[in-house]
Amino acid sequence: MSIAQFTVWDSTDCLRVHNASLALLEDPGVEVKHGPAVKVLSDLGARVEGTRVKIGADLVDRALSSAPRQATVLSRDHESSLTLSQGQSYFGPGSDCLYVTDPETGLRRRALLGDVEGMAALCERLENIDFVMSMGLPEDVPQEIDDIAQVAAMLRGTRKPLLVAPRNGAVLLAMREMAALCGEADSLMIYAMPSPPLMHDEDALSKVMGCAELGIPLIYAPAPATGGTGPASLASVITLGNAEVLSGLVVHQAVAPGAPFVYGAGCGILNLRTALDVYAVPEHFLGNHAACELARYYGLPSFAYAGVSDAKCVDEQLFAEHAFTALLGALSGATLLHDVGYLESGLRSSYETIVLGDEMVGFARAFMRDCRVDSESLALAEILDVGPGGNHLARPLTRAAHRGYWQPDLIDHGTYDRWRAGGQSTFAERLCTRRDELLATERPFRLSEETSHQLDDFLTDAMAR
Repeated sequence: MSIAQFTVWDSTDCLRVHNASLALLEDPGVEVKHGPAVKVLSDLGARVEGTRVKIGADLVDRALSSAPRQATVLSRDHESSLTLSQGQSYFGPGSDCLYVTDPETGLRRRALLGDVEGMAALCERLENIDFVMSMGLPEDVPQEIDDIAQVAAMLRGTRKPLLVAPRNGAVLLAMREMAALCGEADSLMIYAMPSPPLMHDEDALSKVMGCAELGIPLIYAPAPATGGTGPASLASVITLGNAEVLSGLVVHQAVAPGAPFVYGAGCGILNLRTALDVYAVPEHFLGNHAACELARYYGLPSFAYAGVSDAKCVDEQLFAEHAFTALLGALSGATLLHDVGYLESGLRSSYETIVLGDEMVGFARAFMRDCRVDSESLALAEILDVGPGGNHLARPLTRAAHRGYWQPDLIDHGTYDRWRAGGQSTFAERLCTRRDELLATERPFRLSEETSHQLDDFLTDAMAR
Protein backbone atom coordinates (compact mmCIF):
# COMPACT_ATOMS: atom_id res chain seq x y z
CA MET A 1 0.00 0.00 0.00
CA SER A 2 1.10 3.56 -0.71
CA ILE A 3 0.39 5.42 2.52
CA ALA A 4 2.03 8.34 4.30
CA GLN A 5 5.11 7.30 6.27
CA PHE A 6 7.28 8.88 8.93
CA THR A 7 10.40 7.05 10.03
CA VAL A 8 12.67 7.85 12.98
CA TRP A 9 14.85 4.77 13.40
CA ASP A 10 15.97 2.20 10.86
CA SER A 11 16.73 -1.45 11.64
CA THR A 12 20.34 -0.61 12.55
CA ASP A 13 19.18 1.92 15.14
CA CYS A 14 16.63 -0.54 16.53
CA LEU A 15 19.23 -3.28 16.83
CA ARG A 16 21.57 -0.95 18.72
CA VAL A 17 18.80 0.03 21.16
CA HIS A 18 17.79 -3.63 21.52
CA ASN A 19 21.36 -4.63 22.40
CA ALA A 20 21.64 -1.75 24.86
CA SER A 21 18.42 -2.92 26.55
CA LEU A 22 19.78 -6.46 26.76
CA ALA A 23 22.90 -5.09 28.44
CA LEU A 24 20.70 -3.38 31.06
CA LEU A 25 18.79 -6.60 31.70
CA GLU A 26 22.10 -8.37 32.33
CA ASP A 27 23.44 -5.60 34.55
CA PRO A 28 21.98 -4.07 36.67
CA GLY A 29 18.93 -6.25 35.90
CA VAL A 30 15.41 -5.45 37.12
CA GLU A 31 13.77 -5.31 40.51
CA VAL A 32 10.90 -7.83 40.70
CA LYS A 33 8.59 -7.17 43.65
CA HIS A 34 6.34 -10.20 43.22
CA GLY A 35 7.35 -13.60 44.57
CA PRO A 36 5.54 -15.73 41.95
CA ALA A 37 7.19 -13.77 39.14
CA VAL A 38 10.63 -14.17 40.76
CA LYS A 39 10.03 -17.95 40.83
CA VAL A 40 8.98 -17.96 37.15
CA LEU A 41 12.16 -16.14 36.20
CA SER A 42 14.32 -18.34 38.42
CA ASP A 43 12.83 -21.48 36.85
CA LEU A 44 13.66 -20.05 33.41
CA GLY A 45 17.30 -19.75 34.38
CA ALA A 46 17.54 -16.05 35.17
CA ARG A 47 20.00 -15.09 37.90
CA VAL A 48 18.12 -14.15 41.03
CA GLU A 49 19.64 -12.20 43.92
CA GLY A 50 16.77 -11.51 46.32
CA THR A 51 14.39 -9.31 44.33
CA ARG A 52 17.05 -8.34 41.76
CA VAL A 53 16.77 -10.47 38.63
CA LYS A 54 19.26 -10.51 35.78
CA ILE A 55 17.81 -11.74 32.51
CA GLY A 56 19.93 -13.16 29.72
CA ALA A 57 19.49 -12.41 26.01
CA ASP A 58 18.44 -16.03 25.36
CA LEU A 59 15.38 -15.62 27.58
CA VAL A 60 14.39 -12.43 25.77
CA ASP A 61 14.84 -14.14 22.38
CA ARG A 62 12.65 -17.02 23.51
CA ALA A 63 9.89 -14.67 24.66
CA LEU A 64 10.01 -12.65 21.44
CA SER A 65 9.77 -15.86 19.43
CA SER A 66 6.68 -17.11 21.25
CA ALA A 67 4.77 -13.81 21.41
CA PRO A 68 2.02 -13.79 18.75
CA ARG A 69 2.11 -11.23 15.96
CA GLN A 70 -1.67 -10.93 15.89
CA ALA A 71 -4.63 -11.22 18.26
CA THR A 72 -8.35 -10.54 18.00
CA VAL A 73 -10.47 -8.55 20.43
CA LEU A 74 -14.19 -8.94 19.82
CA SER A 75 -16.89 -6.33 20.19
CA ARG A 76 -20.09 -7.35 21.90
CA ASP A 77 -22.13 -6.70 18.78
CA HIS A 78 -19.47 -8.57 16.72
CA GLU A 79 -19.50 -5.72 14.19
CA SER A 80 -16.51 -3.66 15.33
CA SER A 81 -13.91 -6.19 16.47
CA LEU A 82 -10.20 -5.35 16.50
CA THR A 83 -7.28 -7.18 14.91
CA LEU A 84 -4.21 -6.38 16.96
CA SER A 85 -1.34 -6.50 14.50
CA GLN A 86 1.17 -4.34 12.66
CA GLY A 87 -0.51 -2.35 9.88
CA GLN A 88 -3.78 -1.79 11.77
CA SER A 89 -4.51 1.33 13.82
CA TYR A 90 -7.39 1.82 16.25
CA PHE A 91 -8.23 4.85 18.36
CA GLY A 92 -9.80 5.20 21.80
CA PRO A 93 -9.98 7.47 24.84
CA GLY A 94 -7.92 7.10 28.02
CA SER A 95 -8.50 6.04 31.60
CA ASP A 96 -8.69 7.29 35.15
CA CYS A 97 -8.75 11.08 34.85
CA LEU A 98 -9.35 12.65 38.25
CA TYR A 99 -11.42 15.49 36.80
CA VAL A 100 -14.01 16.11 34.11
CA THR A 101 -15.61 19.18 32.62
CA ASP A 102 -19.26 19.08 33.57
CA PRO A 103 -21.23 19.11 30.29
CA GLU A 104 -24.02 21.25 31.78
CA THR A 105 -22.13 23.83 33.82
CA GLY A 106 -18.76 23.80 32.05
CA LEU A 107 -17.07 23.64 35.46
CA ARG A 108 -14.15 21.42 36.42
CA ARG A 109 -15.15 18.79 38.99
CA ARG A 110 -14.20 15.31 40.17
CA ALA A 111 -15.18 12.43 37.91
CA LEU A 112 -18.22 10.36 38.87
CA LEU A 113 -19.34 6.87 37.91
CA GLY A 114 -22.09 8.39 35.78
CA ASP A 115 -19.40 10.12 33.71
CA VAL A 116 -17.69 6.79 33.01
CA GLU A 117 -20.95 5.35 31.68
CA GLY A 118 -21.94 8.57 29.92
CA MET A 119 -18.65 8.96 28.07
CA ALA A 120 -18.69 5.27 27.12
CA ALA A 121 -22.19 5.78 25.70
CA LEU A 122 -20.90 8.80 23.80
CA CYS A 123 -18.05 6.73 22.35
CA GLU A 124 -20.59 4.14 21.21
CA ARG A 125 -22.00 6.77 18.83
CA LEU A 126 -18.68 8.04 17.43
CA GLU A 127 -17.48 6.45 14.22
CA ASN A 128 -13.76 7.00 14.75
CA ILE A 129 -13.60 5.71 18.34
CA ASP A 130 -12.79 1.99 18.11
CA PHE A 131 -12.27 0.96 21.74
CA VAL A 132 -13.25 2.48 25.08
CA MET A 133 -11.39 3.32 28.28
CA SER A 134 -12.99 4.76 31.39
CA MET A 135 -11.95 8.45 31.01
CA GLY A 136 -12.61 8.96 34.73
CA LEU A 137 -11.62 7.67 38.16
CA PRO A 138 -15.01 7.86 39.93
CA GLU A 139 -14.99 9.68 43.24
CA ASP A 140 -18.43 8.38 44.27
CA VAL A 141 -17.38 4.70 44.43
CA PRO A 142 -15.41 3.03 47.23
CA GLN A 143 -11.79 2.99 46.21
CA GLU A 144 -11.51 -0.75 46.77
CA ILE A 145 -13.89 -1.51 43.88
CA ASP A 146 -13.52 1.50 41.60
CA ASP A 147 -11.91 -0.58 38.84
CA ILE A 148 -14.73 -3.17 38.91
CA ALA A 149 -17.29 -0.36 38.96
CA GLN A 150 -15.65 1.26 35.93
CA VAL A 151 -16.01 -1.96 33.94
CA ALA A 152 -19.68 -2.27 34.88
CA ALA A 153 -20.30 1.33 33.83
CA MET A 154 -18.54 0.91 30.49
CA LEU A 155 -20.40 -2.35 29.79
CA ARG A 156 -23.63 -0.42 30.32
CA GLY A 157 -22.53 2.34 27.96
CA THR A 158 -20.93 0.63 24.97
CA ARG A 159 -20.56 -2.62 23.06
CA LYS A 160 -17.13 -1.66 21.74
CA PRO A 161 -14.02 -3.47 23.04
CA LEU A 162 -12.84 -2.26 26.45
CA LEU A 163 -9.32 -1.46 27.59
CA VAL A 164 -9.17 -1.51 31.38
CA ALA A 165 -6.47 -0.48 33.86
CA PRO A 166 -7.34 -2.46 37.03
CA ARG A 167 -5.50 -2.09 40.31
CA ASN A 168 -4.02 -5.60 40.14
CA GLY A 169 -4.56 -9.04 38.69
CA ALA A 170 -6.91 -10.26 41.42
CA VAL A 171 -9.93 -8.80 39.61
CA LEU A 172 -9.20 -10.06 36.09
CA LEU A 173 -11.37 -13.17 36.26
CA ALA A 174 -14.31 -11.19 37.64
CA MET A 175 -13.92 -8.59 34.87
CA ARG A 176 -13.84 -11.31 32.23
CA GLU A 177 -16.97 -12.86 33.74
CA MET A 178 -18.69 -9.47 33.64
CA ALA A 179 -17.82 -9.06 29.96
CA ALA A 180 -19.11 -12.59 29.27
CA LEU A 181 -22.33 -11.82 31.13
CA CYS A 182 -22.86 -8.82 28.85
CA GLY A 183 -22.27 -10.77 25.66
CA GLU A 184 -18.58 -11.44 24.98
CA ALA A 185 -15.77 -12.54 27.30
CA ASP A 186 -13.18 -11.75 24.63
CA SER A 187 -14.11 -8.06 24.41
CA LEU A 188 -11.58 -7.11 27.10
CA MET A 189 -7.97 -5.87 27.07
CA ILE A 190 -5.83 -5.03 30.12
CA TYR A 191 -3.37 -2.17 30.59
CA ALA A 192 -0.39 -2.55 32.95
CA MET A 193 2.78 -0.56 33.55
CA PRO A 194 6.18 -1.27 35.11
CA SER A 195 7.54 1.14 37.73
CA PRO A 196 10.45 3.04 36.24
CA PRO A 197 13.31 2.79 36.37
CA LEU A 198 13.75 -0.98 35.86
CA MET A 199 11.23 -2.20 38.40
CA HIS A 200 8.06 -4.30 38.27
CA ASP A 201 5.75 -4.12 41.27
CA GLU A 202 3.28 -6.70 42.53
CA ASP A 203 0.22 -4.99 41.05
CA ALA A 204 1.71 -4.85 37.54
CA LEU A 205 3.11 -8.39 37.60
CA SER A 206 -0.11 -9.90 38.92
CA LYS A 207 -1.79 -8.39 35.84
CA VAL A 208 0.99 -9.65 33.56
CA MET A 209 0.68 -13.20 34.88
CA GLY A 210 -3.12 -13.13 35.18
CA CYS A 211 -3.58 -11.96 31.59
CA ALA A 212 -1.28 -14.73 30.36
CA GLU A 213 -3.20 -17.37 32.30
CA LEU A 214 -6.60 -16.14 31.08
CA GLY A 215 -5.56 -15.32 27.52
CA ILE A 216 -6.59 -11.66 27.87
CA PRO A 217 -4.57 -9.34 25.61
CA LEU A 218 -2.06 -7.42 27.74
CA ILE A 219 -0.75 -3.95 26.94
CA TYR A 220 2.50 -3.45 28.86
CA ALA A 221 3.62 0.16 28.56
CA PRO A 222 6.59 1.84 30.23
CA ALA A 223 6.58 5.41 31.52
CA PRO A 224 10.12 6.62 32.24
CA ALA A 225 10.35 10.41 31.98
CA THR A 226 13.37 12.31 30.73
CA GLY A 227 15.23 13.87 33.63
CA GLY A 228 13.02 12.18 36.24
CA THR A 229 12.81 8.39 36.20
CA GLY A 230 15.01 8.24 33.11
CA PRO A 231 18.00 10.06 31.64
CA ALA A 232 17.39 13.38 29.86
CA SER A 233 18.04 11.72 26.49
CA LEU A 234 15.36 10.33 24.17
CA ALA A 235 17.40 7.35 23.00
CA SER A 236 18.40 6.49 26.56
CA VAL A 237 14.93 6.77 28.06
CA ILE A 238 13.50 4.61 25.25
CA THR A 239 16.24 2.03 25.84
CA LEU A 240 15.30 2.00 29.52
CA GLY A 241 11.59 1.60 28.75
CA ASN A 242 12.35 -1.11 26.23
CA ALA A 243 14.23 -3.10 28.87
CA GLU A 244 11.19 -2.85 31.13
CA VAL A 245 8.80 -4.05 28.42
CA LEU A 246 11.06 -6.91 27.34
CA SER A 247 11.52 -8.17 30.91
CA GLY A 248 7.74 -8.04 31.39
CA LEU A 249 7.34 -9.99 28.16
CA VAL A 250 9.71 -12.69 29.45
CA VAL A 251 7.47 -13.26 32.50
CA HIS A 252 4.30 -13.11 30.41
CA GLN A 253 5.42 -15.64 27.81
CA ALA A 254 6.93 -17.95 30.42
CA VAL A 255 3.50 -18.24 32.09
CA ALA A 256 1.70 -18.95 28.80
CA PRO A 257 3.71 -19.03 25.56
CA GLY A 258 1.67 -17.49 22.76
CA ALA A 259 -0.50 -15.35 25.04
CA PRO A 260 -1.42 -12.04 23.32
CA PHE A 261 0.92 -9.16 24.16
CA VAL A 262 0.99 -5.54 22.95
CA TYR A 263 4.23 -3.54 23.10
CA GLY A 264 3.61 -0.22 24.84
CA ALA A 265 5.40 2.96 23.77
CA GLY A 266 6.07 5.45 26.54
CA CYS A 267 8.51 8.33 26.51
CA GLY A 268 7.56 10.82 29.19
CA ILE A 269 8.87 14.38 28.96
CA LEU A 270 9.25 16.00 32.36
CA ASN A 271 8.93 19.79 32.15
CA LEU A 272 11.41 21.00 34.77
CA ARG A 273 9.72 24.41 34.91
CA THR A 274 6.32 23.04 35.92
CA ALA A 275 7.18 19.52 37.22
CA LEU A 276 4.51 18.14 34.84
CA ASP A 277 4.89 15.17 32.52
CA VAL A 278 3.55 16.96 29.45
CA TYR A 279 1.86 15.46 26.39
CA ALA A 280 1.79 17.85 23.45
CA VAL A 281 5.50 18.50 22.98
CA PRO A 282 7.61 17.39 20.01
CA GLU A 283 9.91 15.20 22.09
CA HIS A 284 7.05 13.13 23.48
CA PHE A 285 5.75 12.14 20.06
CA LEU A 286 9.21 11.75 18.57
CA GLY A 287 10.08 9.35 21.39
CA ASN A 288 6.79 7.48 21.07
CA HIS A 289 7.34 7.11 17.35
CA ALA A 290 10.85 5.74 17.88
CA ALA A 291 9.45 3.22 20.38
CA CYS A 292 6.84 2.17 17.82
CA GLU A 293 9.74 1.52 15.43
CA LEU A 294 11.05 -0.95 18.02
CA ALA A 295 7.65 -2.67 18.13
CA ARG A 296 7.78 -3.02 14.34
CA TYR A 297 11.34 -4.34 14.61
CA TYR A 298 10.05 -7.04 16.95
CA GLY A 299 6.92 -7.65 14.85
CA LEU A 300 4.62 -6.94 17.80
CA PRO A 301 1.40 -4.90 17.89
CA SER A 302 1.96 -1.55 19.60
CA PHE A 303 0.31 1.02 21.84
CA ALA A 304 0.84 4.81 21.77
CA TYR A 305 -0.94 8.17 22.02
CA ALA A 306 -3.15 10.43 19.89
CA GLY A 307 -5.58 13.33 20.28
CA VAL A 308 -4.20 14.76 23.55
CA SER A 309 -3.65 18.23 24.96
CA ASP A 310 -2.11 20.11 27.87
CA ALA A 311 -4.76 22.86 27.56
CA LYS A 312 -7.01 23.65 30.51
CA CYS A 313 -10.22 24.42 28.60
CA VAL A 314 -11.79 24.42 25.16
CA ASP A 315 -9.56 27.00 23.51
CA GLU A 316 -7.21 27.50 20.58
CA GLN A 317 -4.43 25.50 22.26
CA LEU A 318 -6.75 22.53 22.70
CA PHE A 319 -7.77 22.49 19.03
CA ALA A 320 -4.20 22.85 17.78
CA GLU A 321 -2.82 20.12 20.06
CA HIS A 322 -5.63 17.65 19.41
CA ALA A 323 -5.18 18.15 15.67
CA PHE A 324 -1.43 17.65 15.42
CA THR A 325 -1.26 14.86 18.01
CA ALA A 326 -4.03 12.93 16.24
CA LEU A 327 -2.05 13.13 13.01
CA LEU A 328 1.29 12.33 14.67
CA GLY A 329 -0.32 9.37 16.42
CA ALA A 330 -1.66 8.04 13.14
CA LEU A 331 1.75 8.48 11.49
CA SER A 332 3.35 6.36 14.24
CA GLY A 333 1.46 3.36 12.88
CA ALA A 334 0.70 2.15 16.42
CA THR A 335 -1.96 -0.54 16.66
CA LEU A 336 -3.80 1.03 19.60
CA LEU A 337 -3.79 4.81 20.01
CA HIS A 338 -5.25 5.93 23.30
CA ASP A 339 -5.99 9.03 25.39
CA VAL A 340 -8.09 10.64 22.64
CA GLY A 341 -9.95 13.49 24.37
CA TYR A 342 -7.48 14.14 27.19
CA LEU A 343 -6.78 17.69 28.34
CA GLU A 344 -4.89 19.20 31.28
CA SER A 345 -1.95 16.81 30.74
CA GLY A 346 -4.10 13.76 31.41
CA LEU A 347 -5.70 15.01 34.61
CA ARG A 348 -9.03 15.85 32.97
CA SER A 349 -11.43 14.53 30.37
CA SER A 350 -14.59 15.96 28.88
CA TYR A 351 -17.48 14.96 26.68
CA GLU A 352 -16.76 17.66 24.12
CA THR A 353 -13.08 16.78 23.76
CA ILE A 354 -14.03 13.19 22.89
CA VAL A 355 -16.24 14.61 20.14
CA LEU A 356 -13.35 16.82 19.02
CA GLY A 357 -11.02 13.82 19.05
CA ASP A 358 -13.41 11.88 16.83
CA GLU A 359 -13.27 14.70 14.26
CA MET A 360 -9.48 14.96 14.39
CA VAL A 361 -9.04 11.19 14.11
CA GLY A 362 -11.30 11.26 11.06
CA PHE A 363 -8.93 13.76 9.43
CA ALA A 364 -5.89 11.68 10.39
CA ARG A 365 -7.42 8.50 9.00
CA ALA A 366 -8.27 10.20 5.72
CA PHE A 367 -4.68 11.42 5.48
CA MET A 368 -3.44 7.85 6.00
CA ARG A 369 -5.51 6.41 3.16
CA ASP A 370 -3.92 4.41 0.35
CA CYS A 371 -2.61 6.79 -2.33
CA ARG A 372 -1.85 4.13 -4.89
CA VAL A 373 -0.51 4.65 -8.39
CA ASP A 374 -2.01 2.28 -10.98
CA SER A 375 -3.94 2.48 -14.24
CA GLU A 376 -7.23 3.10 -12.45
CA SER A 377 -5.95 5.89 -10.18
CA LEU A 378 -4.01 7.60 -12.99
CA ALA A 379 -7.29 7.85 -14.94
CA LEU A 380 -5.61 8.78 -18.22
CA ALA A 381 -8.71 7.83 -20.20
CA GLU A 382 -10.70 10.35 -18.14
CA ILE A 383 -8.22 13.10 -19.00
CA LEU A 384 -8.38 12.17 -22.68
CA ASP A 385 -12.18 12.16 -22.72
CA VAL A 386 -12.39 15.67 -21.26
CA GLY A 387 -9.46 17.02 -23.25
CA PRO A 388 -7.65 20.35 -23.00
CA GLY A 389 -9.76 23.24 -21.74
CA GLY A 390 -12.61 21.04 -20.45
CA ASN A 391 -13.74 20.34 -16.89
CA HIS A 392 -14.51 17.28 -14.84
CA LEU A 393 -17.34 18.64 -12.71
CA ALA A 394 -20.17 16.62 -14.23
CA ARG A 395 -18.19 13.44 -14.79
CA PRO A 396 -19.30 10.14 -13.15
CA LEU A 397 -15.76 9.64 -11.82
CA THR A 398 -15.96 12.96 -9.98
CA ARG A 399 -19.27 12.08 -8.33
CA ALA A 400 -18.06 8.62 -7.33
CA ALA A 401 -14.67 9.73 -6.04
CA HIS A 402 -15.89 12.69 -4.00
CA ARG A 403 -18.26 10.48 -2.02
CA GLY A 404 -15.13 8.92 -0.53
CA TYR A 405 -13.38 12.18 0.33
CA TRP A 406 -13.29 13.24 3.97
CA GLN A 407 -16.10 15.58 5.00
CA PRO A 408 -15.97 17.14 8.48
CA ASP A 409 -18.90 17.41 10.86
CA LEU A 410 -17.60 20.43 12.77
CA ILE A 411 -14.92 22.19 10.75
CA ASP A 412 -16.46 24.89 8.55
CA HIS A 413 -15.50 24.68 4.87
CA GLY A 414 -18.21 27.04 3.65
CA THR A 415 -18.09 30.63 2.45
CA TYR A 416 -18.03 33.69 4.69
CA ASP A 417 -21.53 34.75 3.65
CA ARG A 418 -22.99 31.33 4.43
CA TRP A 419 -21.20 31.25 7.80
CA ARG A 420 -22.49 34.74 8.66
CA ALA A 421 -26.05 33.87 7.62
CA GLY A 422 -25.88 30.75 9.77
CA GLY A 423 -25.20 32.71 12.96
CA GLN A 424 -21.40 33.16 12.83
CA SER A 425 -20.79 30.23 15.15
CA THR A 426 -17.31 29.50 16.43
CA PHE A 427 -15.78 26.05 16.37
CA ALA A 428 -16.16 25.82 20.16
CA GLU A 429 -19.87 26.62 19.88
CA ARG A 430 -20.41 24.01 17.18
CA LEU A 431 -18.45 21.47 19.21
CA CYS A 432 -20.62 21.95 22.31
CA THR A 433 -23.80 21.91 20.21
CA ARG A 434 -22.75 18.61 18.67
CA ARG A 435 -21.94 17.23 22.13
CA ASP A 436 -25.39 18.19 23.40
CA GLU A 437 -27.09 16.67 20.36
CA LEU A 438 -25.31 13.37 20.87
CA LEU A 439 -26.04 13.28 24.58
CA ALA A 440 -29.72 14.05 23.96
CA THR A 441 -30.27 11.24 21.45
CA GLU A 442 -31.55 7.86 22.53
CA ARG A 443 -28.75 5.37 23.18
CA PRO A 444 -28.22 2.76 20.45
CA PHE A 445 -28.49 -0.02 23.01
CA ARG A 446 -29.13 -0.71 26.68
CA LEU A 447 -28.46 -3.77 28.77
CA SER A 448 -31.45 -5.83 29.74
CA GLU A 449 -32.80 -5.24 33.23
CA GLU A 450 -31.74 -8.74 34.26
CA THR A 451 -28.14 -8.26 33.07
CA SER A 452 -27.96 -4.87 34.75
CA HIS A 453 -29.05 -6.41 38.06
CA GLN A 454 -26.43 -9.14 37.67
CA LEU A 455 -23.74 -6.48 37.22
CA ASP A 456 -24.97 -4.85 40.43
CA ASP A 457 -24.54 -8.22 42.14
CA PHE A 458 -20.92 -8.38 40.92
CA LEU A 459 -20.25 -5.01 42.55
CA THR A 460 -21.93 -6.08 45.80
CA ASP A 461 -19.89 -9.29 45.92
CA ALA A 462 -16.67 -7.43 45.11
CA MET A 463 -17.28 -4.98 47.93
CA ALA A 464 -17.99 -7.81 50.36
CA ARG A 465 -14.69 -9.48 49.44
